Parts: sequence; C-alpha cells; structure tokens
Amino acid sequence: MVWNRLSGLLRSHGGVLAAVVGLYGLAALAALAPPWMLGRIIDAVRASAAPERIDTMAVIVVGALVCHAVLTLVSVALSIRFGEAVLAELREGFVRAVLRLPLGTVERAGSGDLMARTGRDVGHLSHTVRHSIPVMVVSGVTVVVIFGALTVLHPVLLLAWLPSAVIVWLSTRWYARRAPGGYLRELDTYSELTQGVTDTVEGAHTLEALGRQDRQRRRTDERIGRAYLAERYTLWLRTVWYPTLEFSYLLPTAVTFLAAAYLHAQGELTVGQIATAVFLTVQVVRPVDLLIDQVDSLMMGFTSLRRLIGVEMVEDPAGRTPSDAPGTPGTVEISGLRFGYTGTEVLHGVDLSLAPGERLAVVGPSGAGKSTLGKLIAGIHTPTSGAVRVGGEDLTGLAPQDRREKAILLSQESHVFRGTVAENLALALDRDEVDRDALWRALAAVDADDWVRSLPDGLDTRVGSGHLALDPAHVQQLALARVVLADPEVLVLDEATSLMDPGSARHLERSLAGVLAGRTVVAIAHRLHTAHDADRVAVVEDGRISELGSHDELLAAGGSYSALWHAWHGDS
Repeated sequence: MVWNRLSGLLRSHGGVLAAVVGLYGLAALAALAPPWMLGRIIDAVRASAAPERIDTMAVIVVGALVCHAVLTLVSVALSIRFGEAVLAELREGFVRAVLRLPLGTVERAGSGDLMARTGRDVGHLSHTVRHSIPVMVVSGVTVVVIFGALTVLHPVLLLAWLPSAVIVWLSTRWYARRAPGGYLRELDTYSELTQGVTDTVEGAHTLEALGRQDRQRRRTDERIGRAYLAERYTLWLRTVWYPTLEFSYLLPTAVTFLAAAYLHAQGELTVGQIATAVFLTVQVVRPVDLLIDQVDSLMMGFTSLRRLIGVEMVEDPAGRTPSDAPGTPGTVEISGLRFGYTGTEVLHGVDLSLAPGERLAVVGPSGAGKSTLGKLIAGIHTPTSGAVRVGGEDLTGLAPQDRREKAILLSQESHVFRGTVAENLALALDRDEVDRDALWRALAAVDADDWVRSLPDGLDTRVGSGHLALDPAHVQQLALARVVLADPEVLVLDEATSLMDPGSARHLERSLAGVLAGRTVVAIAHRLHTAHDADRVAVVEDGRISELGSHDELLAAGGSYSALWHAWHGDS
C-alpha cells in the first residue's frame, strides 16, 4: 500500500521530479569545473605556462562557481515546490481518510492516537518531503557525477572507495533492519502517552474527586518510561551507526592520495591530476554523508507514512449502494444482535422491530448497553453477529452518505465549527448551494430562530474558536437543526438535550415531536419524561431488552420500568 502510494505520487509529479534531477545534474557538472581547473592550473604552473592561460582558467573557475550557485538556487526552489505539492496531496488524502472513518473506529483508537498521527507523524513526513527528499536528490546526482569524473580521470581511483563502500553497506544494512521497527515502537508509545495525557486532562476533576492523582501519575510515568526506552533504542542505533559512517568518509581521501601517487609513479597521472583526484574525493564526502544521513530521516518519514496511510486502510468497508429491494422507509428490524468491545460482549442477542414513525424510548441503568444499541441502529458500529436493517436495508457496508440518509445519531457531544452559523448548519446538506429559507425553517423547528436573529449578523455571524462563543444549549440546538436539514429516515437521540435545563429540554423535545412526525425516533433517555411521551419503551438491562411496551403497560406490569419511574418521581 505504501509503495503503491509512493509510486502513484512519483507518476503524478514525475515531470517536476525529472526537472529537479536534471537541474541538479547540471549544477553538479558545473561544480566539477573548479577542481578540474585547479589541477590544470597546477600543471600549467609547473610547466611555466603563460600567465594569460592561467588567468583564463581562473576565470573559468569563477564562472563555474557562479553557474553552480544559480543552478542550485533554481533547483532548490523547484524541489521545494515538488515537496510541498507531494506533502499537500498526502495531507489532503489523510484528512479525507480521517473524515470517512467510522465513528466507532475513531472511538476505539482514541483521540490521542489520532492527535499523534496528525501532529507528530505529519511533522516527520513534512520534514522528509520538504528537506530529506530534495537533499537526497541533490546528493545522489552529485555523487554520480563526481564518481563519473573520477572514472574519466582514472578508473582505478574508484577502488579507493571500495573499502568504505563495504563499511557503509554493512553498517547501513544493520541499521535499516532495526530502525523501522524501533521508530514504529517509538511513535506507538508517543501515541499512548498523548492519549494518557489527554485522558488525564479531560478527567482531571474526576481523578481529584476520587483521589486517584498518584495512581494516574504512576501510570503516566510508566508511559513516559516506555516512550523513553523506545526513543533510547533508536538513539542507540544512531550512536552505533554514525561513528562507523564518519570513519568510512575519512578513509577514501587517504586511499585516493596513495592510489593517485602510485599512478603518478607509473606515469599515468600528473601532479595536477593527483590534486584534482583528491579535491574530487574531498568534494564527494559531503554529498555521500548527506545522502546516507537522510536514511535516518527517510526511515522516520516512511514509518510516519505507513501510519498515515494505515488510516486509509481502516476506512469504512463501505462502498455498497442501497439495494433495489423493496423496503418501507423508517422501519427498523433488529435480529439476533450481538456486539462487544475488545472481546467483552455488551449486547446479547437483541431482537426489536420498529414501525415507520414510531417513537421508542430506551431506558435502563448505566452500562446496560443503551448507547451501544443506539450506535448500532445508526450504523456507527458493525454488529459482531446479527443484523440491523433500516428501511429494509442492512446498514453494514453501506457508503457513509447512504447510511446517513437511513439513520443519524445525535448525542450530547455536539461541536461548533469555526465559521458562520449558516456554514455550521449547511454541514448537514450534501450540496454547495444552500437555501437560506430552509436554514431558517430548520432553526424555527428547534426554537432557535429567535436567538439566531438576535445575533449581530444573523446567519452570517461567525462562531467557534476565536469568534462568538455559544452556550451549550445553543450548540445543542444547532446540532438538532442540522438533523432537521439532513432529514434521515430514523433519528437516534442519545441524550441530545442533556445540556439544557429540564424545562427547556422538554419544550424542545415537544417541538421536535411535531417536526419529526412520520419519522422513526429512538431516544436514549435518562430523563423519564422522554419515555412517558414515547409510543413504546424498551428497558435494557445487562445487554438485553428485559421489558418492551407502552409507558402505561410497563407501569401496570410493576417491573423494572415501574421501579425506575417511581424512583425518579421520588415515590416511596
């Protein structure tokens, strides 16, 4: 997958890359003139050549240096453009993949892992694409050109690099076999550490209330310890590899001098050519060093790319379009439904049928599986076994857009995006042009039109980070208005009005009841007045539906629901 992506990028940007390589090749050729001319100047001085000839060669050296500088400047600018274009394409692909991920996948991965991928991994990849790849191209072309010049000078001079080549090959191979796994562990431990810090910050009040600060501190120290060990391992790899490389760079200069002196004794090279050979050898050390040094950055960038592309590989296995099989819109059929998190089963063989337009309230103790059932109905999670059909269509494998047309989950965790009120509402619509009258109707449906009209610029008021801050109740109303605009067959409300005071929440739910007439609604409720208003109530206990019926029927039955109702009202 990674190599396929890289080859695709090279194909799409091959023209620019070829131009970069070509320009760097010309710059490297220009850089050969100074050492070559210096060798000729030495021979000319030894032969007592005319000063004009020596001056001409000196001018050629200066001209070659200027030409090299200009070509290098243009090459660097073009390579930066190449790097930015590749990085932008990778970033856009990553963002598209993240936005297409099923919510259940994101929840299982945790926000810390996603933050590490979007932050640290993208940063490593950015450095690789912007810096390492251009440097490797420059160094690679320069090395090829200089080795070619040494070959022209005398092929035997290349043998001076043979011992160093063996040392570089063996040490780099040793490093390359260990570095990818080490860097992958390093990034994984960093993701775990970021997730732990995020959880600690978000749950700080709970930890303080329970007196678990020391325990959480110890767990954080353990994560830091694992991250330290992982990073120390990769640092150890570099401390072994780098000194070996430094030795291999110094060795060729001495060997070249000895080989060139031997060739001079045999009458094969002049003194000036000896100087040229040594100059070229010294000149090639830096690009060889840069070329090999970028292997480390390339390993880190490749590992980061694997993690970023890995997000695309866990995309929703959707793509299937709704079938043409007849089905009544708004029906919900659940049969043999089982689901678990990380091997622990939460729902055990749930069966349930909802008629079009029916309103079901799901109640029960915390941890019984109410929210999980709602997420399965909305298609966020995939059942371990059994099936969930909405409108006659199995939600498993449906494309996200088709799934949203069938069912939508609205939870208490709503978000205001940075932008205008209109832009926040338009997120629910799969089109560029938005009917503002439709936005106002959706706001009126959830009793939000009055306060939106009172804003400085109405629908065009900018909200979100750095702009107007909305209180939680207004944020929730905008989320409800988005649902009205999306117009799904089935709506799952998971405590969607929990951030409002009871009076406002009840008023809003009653207004929604009129707007959502004819639409199937599943309300996950802790406030039992929601159950009172529903057509039927499902009591979930221990991952099963223990009671199902109307409010009055369940009260008369005197079971769990009746006990919950009387406890909620404070009855003895």
